[in-house]
Amino acid sequence: MEAHELGYFTEENSAEVVTGRNKNASDERLKEVMEVLTRKLHEAVKEIEPTQEEWFQAIQFLTKTGHKCDDWRQEFILLSDVLGVSMLVDAVNSRRPSGASENTVLGPFHLGDAPEYEMGYNICLDEKGEDMLVWGKVTDVEGNPLEGVKIDVWQANDEGFYDVQQKGIQPDFNLRGVFRTGPDGKYWFKAVKPKHYSIPADGPVGDLLHRLGRHPFRPAHLHYIVSKDGYDELTTHIFDPDDPYIDSDSVFGVKKSLIADFKETNDPQKVAAAGFEGPTYWDVEFDFVLAPKKAKS
Repeated sequence: MEAHELGYFTEENSAEVVTGRNKNASDERLKEVMEVLTRKLHEAVKEIEPTQEEWFQAIQFLTKTGHKCDDWRQEFILLSDVLGVSMLVDAVNSRRPSGASENTVLGPFHLGDAPEYEMGYNICLDEKGEDMLVWGKVTDVEGNPLEGVKIDVWQANDEGFYDVQQKGIQPDFNLRGVFRTGPDGKYWFKAVKPKHYSIPADGPVGDLLHRLGRHPFRPAHLHYIVSKDGYDELTTHIFDPDDPYIDSDSVFGVKKSLIADFKETNDPQKVAAAGFEGPTYWDVEFDFVLAPKKAKS
């Protein structure tokens, strides 16, 4: 028996004995990851001191989570989301210089083949909801406007549903579109004011939230992927500050820098200039700052 396999399992040396068996791992990164996970998991068990019944309940929860997954739903990602792990993984992989726009989670409803439109197009194809004009500019960290930036945007409707959730009810590609900035870096498009919605709560993750006294709602937001060669791709949201769930997003996606200003506008001249029939619309201005892509070492 090799040296790393010697030693009997005790409560005191449990993690060391288990990780010692991995000495011959062919993948050093896997070895590192499993060493940390094993150590932290054993620390948690020693702190919590679960009963055998509680341990089995945890096994059953993970089993139910796996059973809930299919080609359209990933309950484990949902579990990662509500534990804040998805946001933390995104944060450690999206560190940017001061002044650059911040990332947040992608979400499950992005489509890679949304149609591209001219600036100013109304992406609300069924004309339902409160009119909204979204506009701003894209610059680099020094404030220079960026031309040719691809802005991929999508959102839920005024009832809190995405088009892919309501096939046959909403038109295909409703409230989705791609726009590209000109020399001035500006963008603008029309849509409708989105509404908050619940993440899937009919499975084990939803049951966990209920037992923890937590709600399953996400505050109203618009999704963006902002990209240009030579710059870090930005995957982010902008949020309605007056949404009732703005301070308690179930997946922890809200960042202070991503809260926009939704202004209700009823000036007839402004309504007409925006291209709406009125009597009001929501005016949302939000700028994005892209960080230069780091050279690979």
